[in-house]
Amino acid sequence: MAIKQTDEGVRAASDKFYNALTQMASGDAAPMLELWPHRDDVTTMHPIGGREVGWDEVQGPWQGVADMADGGEVTPTDQHFRVYGDVAIELVTEKASMSLGGETVDGEYRATNVYLREDGEWHIIHHHTDTDSEFIDIVQRLGGGE
Repeated sequence: MAIKQTDEGVRAASDKFYNALTQMASGDAAPMLELWPHRDDVTTMHPIGGREVGWDEVQGPWQGVADMADGGEVTPTDQHFRVYGDVAIELVTEKASMSLGGETVDGEYRATNVYLREDGEWHIIHHHTDTDSEFIDIVQRLGGGE
């Protein structure tokens, strides 16, 4: 199998994901919830900790953080892509800033995203970032994230 550095479709899927992530960090989870395939095999591991498996679990933290978030932005930097047939992996650094319940959260996180190509279109199926104890404390104090 030939390994490609990147694929424009994967880059477009990543751009959509990070646009949706910024909207979520600004209080609107709808673009993120629409972006993900609603399947049993999607997974996430967020800066707020935990591991979500399947759409029923994956959607909760996106909505929970959006309900508390305002004025956020998440910028991907140092993106590195590899495409293996119908699976693509992105290694990236995320620079994030948002207000959660009036408390500012700023962080820089290493992240891994996995995309799957089905019917010629790329979809994110896994997102994993470093945990952030400050982010976890704020979310727990505010009673959200799930």
